[in-house]
Order: sequence, then C-alpha cells, then structure tokens
Amino acid sequence: MVDQLIRATAADGGIRVVGVITTKLTEVARQRHNLSYVATAALGRTLSAGLLLASSMKQPQGRVNIRVRGDGPLGGILVDAGMDGTARGYVDNPAVELPPNAQGKLDVGGAVGRQGYVYVVRDMGYGFPYSSTVELVSGEIGDDLTHYLVNSEQTPSALVLGVFVGANGVEAAGGLLLQILPRAAEDTEMVELIESRLAGLTGFTPLLRANKTLPQIFADLVGDLGLEILPETQMVQFACPCSFDRMLRALKMLGEDELQDMIEKDDGAEAICHFCNEVYHTNSDQLAQLIEDLREERQEARR
Repeated sequence: MVDQLIRATAADGGIRVVGVITTKLTEVARQRHNLSYVATAALGRTLSAGLLLASSMKQPQGRVNIRVRGDGPLGGILVDAGMDGTARGYVDNPAVELPPNAQGKLDVGGAVGRQGYVYVVRDMGYGFPYSSTVELVSGEIGDDLTHYLVNSEQTPSALVLGVFVGANGVEAAGGLLLQILPRAAEDTEMVELIESRLAGLTGFTPLLRANKTLPQIFADLVGDLGLEILPETQMVQFACPCSFDRMLRALKMLGEDELQDMIEKDDGAEAICHFCNEVYHTNSDQLAQLIEDLREERQEARR
C-alpha cells in the first residue's frame, strides 16, 4: 500500500479518526540516517505521530514539531511534520540497538527511556506557535503522545503507532489517531465501547501486514457508529526543504573571519542537514564569493 493519510468522522461528527501509512517514508528515514532496528521504530513512530497531529491544522503551511528527550541511550528524537503531508526527522544516536523487550518486540521504551519529556510545538501558520511539554509515560511514543493530547489539549484520545522492520528494511509502518470530541464525550456507553475495541488491538502494523486498508481498519473500530470517510486521500512523504543555497546562506552568517579560516585550513566546507543527512560541499571559490558578498553588503549599508 502506498503511503497515505485518510480522515474520517463518526457519531455525527463526535468522533474524529485519522489513519496514516508511512512504510516508504520510514524506510527513507532508515536509509538516510543508517538507523538501527530500534532507532527505526522510534523515529518511524514519531514521524507517523507528527503527521497525525498535523492533520487537524487549518492552514496548508501549518506544521508540528515533536521533540522527545528521554534518559535512554537513543538520546533525543526530533520530528517536523506538516499539514501538506511532508515529514522529516532524526535521532541523536542512530546506531543504538537493544535486545527485544519482554513481549519480544523492539524495545523502543528502553531506547528512549522512561524519564524525560515530550515537547510539542504547533505552528498554525499565523500568529505565535503553541507549545506544550509533558513528561514521558513509557517512552513508547504512542502512550506519551496520547498523554500529551489528553493533558495539554483536554481531548480524550488514543494514538496507536507501529513500525515493523524486517531483514530488508521497513515492511510496515503507520498509525491511527482516534479522538472523542466534546459533543460525544458525555456518551459514556459509546466511550466504553470504543475503549474496549481499542484495547483489543494488538498493534497497528499487524493490521497492515494482514493487508487491511485504512478504511477497513476504521470500519472495524467505528463502522457501526455512522462512519463517514472524507473523500480526500492525502499522499505523505519524507521531504526536507534543505538545499545548497540554504547552506550557503547559513555559512554566510558565520562572517568573514570564519569563512577565511575555512578557505585557508580546509580549502572549502562541508555541511550536513541533521533532518535528512544530506551532505553539501562548497569549495574555496564559493566561500570567497560569500566573503565578497559580505563586503559589498557592508559597503552598501554605509552609503
């Protein structure tokens, strides 16, 4: 199945459901950052979560940043995802590997750590970004971001995330976000029904590996509650806006002395984008041109 995001409602708009498939997206991240099995699972879950959280934003340029910082060996995770379906991210220590946990699964919680925080920034595309910080619950990402939604946005929510990594790479990845909006939250019987169905899920990737589509997954959960799947299917992808020109602008900010030092000592410069691991090289002539540009700008400012 292609990477995609689908939205739906149920219970006359009282329930919001969003599902995303990020198999190729997560595989691209794995390859770009040379991630271990457990690092792939941790970053892949967070990339899916970023797209799910961004899916409710109103402006096309809206974006969500998720930073996870635990006391485990993985260090930090940083993901940037947008309403436009693009996502990028990285982990501090991509080579970390751990034995499977007690359930025989990748030990994401052990890699991330149980002590730490989740920091979420919502940039709506206008005004000031909204930010919130909550403590880690388990380090498994899904539990931690569900805790964020319930405590910071006061919305009863369930976030189910998964990444299955085989010998040849990512075989399935994605997630599901279900939220009970205020108009339905007072219906205790319905809430209990949904909670019982969510509790019966063994995970998200087993559903994808069983060739379940997102609409089928939605139907299994809330198909008898007036499910309405919205017509738009949004494609999602790993994408980073970094470029050679952006790299040059960043180097220019270092100033003449630093640029001259790079010319004399290294005969150029190398820059690596943390988000996508793209490597950019610049030679002495290009650095000299940046110095010339700075001098011309300074002269222009004096006039």
